[in-house]
Amino acid sequence: MGWWIAGVGAGACALALAPYAWTYLASAGRRKDPGAVPHRPVAVVLGAAAWKDGPSPLLARRLDLAVRLYEDGRVGRIIVSGDNREVSGHETDTMTAYLVGRGVPADRIEADRYGYRTWDTCVRVRDLHGVRAATMVTQSFHLPRTVALARAAGIDAVGVGDPSLGARRRSTLIGYAREVGAAVKALRDAVLRPAPAHEEA
Repeated sequence: MGWWIAGVGAGACALALAPYAWTYLASAGRRKDPGAVPHRPVAVVLGAAAWKDGPSPLLARRLDLAVRLYEDGRVGRIIVSGDNREVSGHETDTMTAYLVGRGVPADRIEADRYGYRTWDTCVRVRDLHGVRAATMVTQSFHLPRTVALARAAGIDAVGVGDPSLGARRRSTLIGYAREVGAAVKALRDAVLRPAPAHEEA
C-alpha cells in the first residue's frame, strides 16, 4: 500500500510540474545573455511594480537591460507593457519616463497600457504593434514562461533575463515559487488562446 501511495504521489507531482517543464522546453535555446542575444527589431519589457518615485527595483533592472540592448544596437525600439491604471502606479508611464531618463529617445519607445498578463502582452504587441520578432525582457525566473508564451502567440521570440537573486533575493525566490502555478495558466493560455482583456490600443 505504501508503494502505491508513493507512486500516486510521485505521479501527481510530475503532473503538477509538467506545465513548468513545458515553459523551459518551449524556450530552450532562446534564453540569452545580453551580450549574445541576436538582433531583433524590438525589445518588449514586461511590467512589474511601479512606485510613486519610479520603478520598483526589479522593474528598474528590466529596464536597464533594455537600455543596454538598445545602446548595443541589438534592438531598434522598445515596447513597455504593463498595467497603466492608477491603482497599479501607472506602470507604462513610469517605465517610459525611466527609459527617457536613461537616454532612450522618446520616439523609440512605445507603450502597451493594457498588458495585464503575460499572454495579453504577447497578443497585444503582435496585433496592435505589429511585432513578429522580439527580444522579451524580464527577470530570469519569469523568462521561460514569457518566451514560451510569445512563441505560442506566433512571435519569433528570444529573451534576456535579469538574474536578480543576488540583488533582490527574497523577491526573486518568491518569483520562482510563483512560476510553478503561473505555468499552469500559461499552458492553458497557449492551448485555449483567449483574447486579451483589452483588445484596443
